[in-house]
Amino acid sequence: MVSTLVIIPTYNELESLPVQIAGVREHAPDVDILVVDDSSPDGTGEWADQKAESDAQVHVLHRPGKQGLGVAYRAGFAWGLERGYETLVEMDADGSHQAHELPSLLARTDDADLVIGSRWVPGGSVKNWPRHRKLLSTGANTYVRLALGIKVRDATAGFRAYSADMLRRLDLDSVESQGYCFQIDMCWHVLQAGGTVVEVPIEFVERAQGASKMSGAIIREALMKTTAWGFTRRFRQVTGAERRERDTAA
Repeated sequence: MVSTLVIIPTYNELESLPVQIAGVREHAPDVDILVVDDSSPDGTGEWADQKAESDAQVHVLHRPGKQGLGVAYRAGFAWGLERGYETLVEMDADGSHQAHELPSLLARTDDADLVIGSRWVPGGSVKNWPRHRKLLSTGANTYVRLALGIKVRDATAGFRAYSADMLRRLDLDSVESQGYCFQIDMCWHVLQAGGTVVEVPIEFVERAQGASKMSGAIIREALMKTTAWGFTRRFRQVTGAERRERDTAA
């Protein structure tokens, strides 16, 4: 039985999706792939259907419209958990997550609940990014570490692998964030549940085809929610709620 499902959300990724799927099939031939398409008007979903007809390890989940990255991944998680996959991977369609690095993430899934392909640990890097994008990402991750008191260097990273056991322990319906904030939210949920997070260095490559999904709204959501989570954490520390819960658990 195939134990790993790679989930690839798509919206207008007709140019890049064939390349990404070919890469995954080459470098991780034993995994299954689920394309979660939000009714792409450029025909991405139709291409994925044709690919699934010729390749039994490719599957397609069609959604009625563009509802955001977080909603797409939650739908993909539900699909995979229902079918008994042991590891579920998040991966972009645009090539920024390089398929040849997928085995490195999968190699660490035996000793972690969440494995993150990290740009900001030793050995990690970014390619073709302007200086302001680097500053935005490193600044955002520094803020996340300070606000939430965590050691994860790249909590906003979207190339990651979860154990099915951990996903079943989480209340995924409560994770309503989108974009970068979804990744922070999921990482925070795993840590709050007592899970183990490991970071594996990767080279992140800026997309060669299509347009970036980054927007001001995504950045604002991440900032506002991380700040709120940080205030809640600090309040619980001051009032002793976290200590009482630890004592009760012990």
